[in-house]
Amino acid sequence: MLNEIITVYAITDDLLKAIGHHEDCRREMSDAEIITTALMAAMFFNGNHSLACTYMKDHNLIPNMLEKSRYNRRLHNVSMLINDLFHQIGMILKENSNFTEYLLDSFPVPICENIRIFNVRLIKSKEYRGYIASKKRYFYGVRVQLLTTKTGIPVEFVFMPGSASDVRALNALPLNLPDGSEVYGDSAYTDYTVEDNLEETSQISLKVMRKKNSKRQDLPWNQYIKQSTRHYIETVFSSITRVFPKSIHAVTYEGFLLKLQAFIFAFTLQQAFI
Repeated sequence: MLNEIITVYAITDDLLKAIGHHEDCRREMSDAEIITTALMAAMFFNGNHSLACTYMKDHNLIPNMLEKSRYNRRLHNVSMLINDLFHQIGMILKENSNFTEYLLDSFPVPICENIRIFNVRLIKSKEYRGYIASKKRYFYGVRVQLLTTKTGIPVEFVFMPGSASDVRALNALPLNLPDGSEVYGDSAYTDYTVEDNLEETSQISLKVMRKKNSKRQDLPWNQYIKQSTRHYIETVFSSITRVFPKSIHAVTYEGFLLKLQAFIFAFTLQQAFI
């Protein structure tokens, strides 16, 4: 565990210096230490920040560890910074990748069980009630749209309400990819206009599985290539959600997304550098 902590801190601190991040020198904990603790919580403590803080303090890794409430306030203040660091890592991975293929898909993350929907306090909106077709059941929460490399390393993500369609999320993703990239997705991402625009403006090929009534049917071998290429992303989802607790504990909706973001960021670091 010690090696992982040192590696994550070194990467985080170097990235903050690279983007020219400045902070008050009077602070007891640096932003790099705040972010590292959150990532350690995601890696080893099922997202429990309190346990992660205690571990870092007891092992003298961060002697000036803040109290729980102060730490949480600092962590929420750097939530956008964490998102920026993730996308910086994503850009590095995309620029240094030997592959031009990327995988696109989504997975649901419930905020609570269906029976508790009327009592949930984090968010109240019918927009967050979605449907999982593979399991034939509804859920209440968010849908994570994830773009990974061919080897399964996340490089882009966006959080959408549970009822949001994959086509809507496709427009929300930055898709900042090198020219000539190929993005593989299932039939839910079918949008001929988006396909044509990406090909013309960004030289990105959106290769989705075709429905039976599609106007752009694939030849059998192209269909096989698409199916075999995108199949790996299901393994990525199971690897990310394996470290999730039974229920992600959060007091606010922003805190829920912050923990979810930390799980994805931590998984990327583990797969790419650890």
